Amino acid sequence: MIASNARWTKRNASPRESFHILALLSIVIAAPASLMIHLLEPDLVLAAFSLLLFLGAAVAAIVARRNSNSELFWDIAGAFTMIGCAAVIFSEPDQVAMFFEQRVERDSDAAL
Repeated sequence: MIASNARWTKRNASPRESFHILALLSIVIAAPASLMIHLLEPDLVLAAFSLLLFLGAAVAAIVARRNSNSELFWDIAGAFTMIGCAAVIFSEPDQVAMFFEQRVERDSDAAL
């Protein structure tokens, strides 16, 4: 029913363009995620991954705000937010506290 509305089909990006945008954003998220898996302790990966996804959602929302022709970016921002929330739910609060304590310790050691 929605697809029959001619205005709706003109507002959205073409399927090929949508696929390319989604692939690009997936690579932008996957590259730092693979680094996090190799560099962080296993207990801290979910907390860091959720922060990465929230950052990706913020970037997608900013792009969506500037590009009013496509609703794809709003959908991607929502998907990144939902996955980030799931990562936070599965991580333990102690793991998140350890992640931030580790960051503070590195910063204080670097200042000395």
